[in-house]
Amino acid sequence: MISLANKKDYPVLIDIWERVVKATHNFLSDEDFEFYKSHIPIYFEHVSLYIYRNEENAIKGFLGVTDDSIEMLFVENESRGTGVGKILLNYAINTLNARRVDVNEQNTQALNFYYHFGFKEIDRSEYDGEGKGYPVLHLLKSE
Repeated sequence: MISLANKKDYPVLIDIWERVVKATHNFLSDEDFEFYKSHIPIYFEHVSLYIYRNEENAIKGFLGVTDDSIEMLFVENESRGTGVGKILLNYAINTLNARRVDVNEQNTQALNFYYHFGFKEIDRSEYDGEGKGYPVLHLLKSE
């Protein structure tokens, strides 16, 4: 089930983020990892934030959207490949009308996920949104 997140969910969401990023973003320096981790609560405040709960009411993933852009989509490591990401992505596309997403170029798992669901690269930036040297691919959902 998908619902809006609230601040009491933040500790669980940050824990999911931390474990997922450690598993998928091996290109990040330790210093940059800590920088982004400290900024996650700030980022949460600038998106419409949704959580996915399983039948046991445990949070298994989350989604942040601004306008027509997916700003974050994370699924806990143990639930990747079980359809949670697809459910969150379909919610973003079909309910929230999200059509864009930026993905770190080195994050091939995320890129392949979005490519699988019809997103195409439309542009590339040498730096991420924080001005750090992690190239970002700008993707758009094909109709």
